[in-house]
Amino acid sequence: MAVNCTSEAVKTAREYYNSADADNFYFSVWGGEDIHIGLYDSIDEPIFRASRRTVERMASKLSHLGRDSRVLDIGAGYGGSMRYLARNYDCRCVALNLSEAENARDREMNAKQGLEGLIEVVDGSFEEISSPDNTFDVVWSQDAILHSSQRAKVLEEAARVLKSGGEFIMTDPMQADDCPADVLQPILDRIHLETLGSPGFYRQALLNLGMEDLGYEDHGQQLTTHYACVLKELELRENKLKKDGIVSEDYIKRMKKGLSHWVEGGEKGYLAWGIFHFRKH
Repeated sequence: MAVNCTSEAVKTAREYYNSADADNFYFSVWGGEDIHIGLYDSIDEPIFRASRRTVERMASKLSHLGRDSRVLDIGAGYGGSMRYLARNYDCRCVALNLSEAENARDREMNAKQGLEGLIEVVDGSFEEISSPDNTFDVVWSQDAILHSSQRAKVLEEAARVLKSGGEFIMTDPMQADDCPADVLQPILDRIHLETLGSPGFYRQALLNLGMEDLGYEDHGQQLTTHYACVLKELELRENKLKKDGIVSEDYIKRMKKGLSHWVEGGEKGYLAWGIFHFRKH
């Protein structure tokens, strides 16, 4: 199914995540199930364990999880979060994602784990969600909205498809509210974006949509830890990845440089990350 990509940024992200190098890197190195930032107890913890802890923490904050709940994940990646919710809460889930390559892996894992009856994987863009108004009890997003150049529109779509009383929970790699101008250009160039969101931007945009702020958990240091852990894992596996032809040498070189920029930005206090939680009136 063709994805309707409404902005150049989303088209660029789709092309990137559909590439064999990116797909193999995120599936093999970043954790496979959950390709987002983790909550680490220690820097030596496996990426998968820390990433799954983020899912568990987000789920624990929600009141609308159960057999009758409908959950939409916007920018679902490989769908690990929705498999966690379906397995542990018996929710009916929709995993909306722009990469057909990731979605193919998502559907395969759902089938292998016997969860295809609870999870629908949809090829699509979160800038134009096809679902009707007031459809979902929960809208969920992890480290995906940064890829849109129309972030306010993504939030509008999330609010639109939420039922009254429904909850929106999200994370995103961001710039700090007090980040100096131009210092993040190496990161922006690497991910082909002009800007990053910020905690202040997301809070105000959601408040402008009439959403109730249920709190923001600041975990900024976890962003730095996570990118450092991914970089370390990539360096440990670099030779085998190249030898086995899983990821190209050029991609690995560029990824190592990009991850280093994220670590440096986090260490200097230019970046932010945490869990937003809102309710629709």
